[in-house]
Amino acid sequence: MSKSNILKLALFATGLSGIVAEYVLSTLATYFLGDSVFQWTMIVSMMLFSMGLGSRISRYITSNLLQKFIYIEFTLSVITAFVSIITYLTSAYYGDNTIIIYGLSILVGLLIGMEIPIVMRLNDEFEELKVNVSSVMEKDYYGSLLGGIFFAFVGLPYLGLTYTPFILGAINFLVACMLIYILWQSMEAKLKPQLIGLIILVALGIGSGAIFAKRIIDYGESLRYKDRVILSEQTKYQRIVITQSQDAYWLFLNGNQQLSSIDEVMYHEPLVHPVMGLLNEPKDVLVMGGGDGGAVREILKYPSVEKVTLVDLDPRMTEIGASHPWLSLMNEGAFDDPKVEVINADGFTWLEANRNFYDAVIIDLPDPKTVELGRLYSFEFYKLCYNTLRKHGVITTQAGSPYYAARAFRCIDDTMAEAGFTTAALHNQVVTLGEWGWILGTKEGSKENLKARLKALNFDGIETEWVNNEAMTLMTSFGKNVFPDDDKPVEVNKIHNPVLYRYYLKGKWDLY
Repeated sequence: MSKSNILKLALFATGLSGIVAEYVLSTLATYFLGDSVFQWTMIVSMMLFSMGLGSRISRYITSNLLQKFIYIEFTLSVITAFVSIITYLTSAYYGDNTIIIYGLSILVGLLIGMEIPIVMRLNDEFEELKVNVSSVMEKDYYGSLLGGIFFAFVGLPYLGLTYTPFILGAINFLVACMLIYILWQSMEAKLKPQLIGLIILVALGIGSGAIFAKRIIDYGESLRYKDRVILSEQTKYQRIVITQSQDAYWLFLNGNQQLSSIDEVMYHEPLVHPVMGLLNEPKDVLVMGGGDGGAVREILKYPSVEKVTLVDLDPRMTEIGASHPWLSLMNEGAFDDPKVEVINADGFTWLEANRNFYDAVIIDLPDPKTVELGRLYSFEFYKLCYNTLRKHGVITTQAGSPYYAARAFRCIDDTMAEAGFTTAALHNQVVTLGEWGWILGTKEGSKENLKARLKALNFDGIETEWVNNEAMTLMTSFGKNVFPDDDKPVEVNKIHNPVLYRYYLKGKWDLY
């Protein structure tokens, strides 16, 4: 193989690892810092800018280009391999790790940016300028495509953020080793021992890191939570963590608490029973989300129910909900009931294709803190729900906190009303979550009549642990807004105008 082809192959490999490094850091930023659109935009932009700076810096490298390129590859291999470990540990010990994540992005971008011009200069003696530039850039871009495919279909779903970085490190390491091997005879004698030492040192570092990566990240993960982590998994869609404290269990998705065994009934009962209580012998119920099974457990308490269809994006979440000792005990084996059908699909696209009708739609999704989740709280989504409900059907959705994120709560209410529903707001003090809320909607009647019907519910004959008639009186009653800015008008959340996640992120979460 010619030196020119070796250099191009090296650039193809580094193009692959470079783009995957961008995706890894963007995913880490989303997980730790939130707001996926903002983080992906800023991380990718920052890395591209840093690549430009790296290209500029490369002009000052005037001698020993091949040697410097090999050093850059070794440095990249170490940094990219340890990005997840560094991020988890700094988050655990210092909390906000924004500077670390963005600092790593800048550093990786600088090193990648230095590579391309150096390779062009090294390749200059083998090809004329126009062929040199096009072939070098071509290989880098082709590598980026393969890197994107790898991250989407292999890296994130199978290797996760624990081992994917070590694949990147190994690629850069092997590129450096390949260059050393092919060009060994032409290298200076005094350089060879130094390179052998670097190979051994970097190989030991990456190998040791890969062996202990899961333990280190699990340790860093455990420091983020006050209780012992008993399950921690990165799926294609989210990070699932379950912690245990004495006899209490907690479920977290992407670092955010979803429920606790201490008080989950104070969330699931208000989510389900007001809807079911308004219906006359409901038979078909659709649950969007709810992979923990708590909502299904409550629905199955109604003898008239013939079919519960649960649509949850993440198959691993529903598997854990069905098989994990705590969750399966909590949901009383709900997923094993023959009335229950679990469908793992995107809720929006599934609803678009759905041709069935339901008596109730119960939406139990994570808070709308990203554009992606906001899509499932949009006018278009609620319109699909409206069309899938029967004439007397009822819908409810968890809507976050009416106090910590009051404008987001009102936005969900107004958006559902815009889709044609007569709405009613509910709230309850969930001990481990704080004051939480739901928006319920019907296809007919007035708001006054709906509220009166809710207050009259008593749930006779249905086994509940908390909700009763008195609870309904409290849940439907709200006082005045405490904070003046909560009275400001809100826009309807639409796919082309995703305002909800901004309202949510601007909530008073510092008081939480």
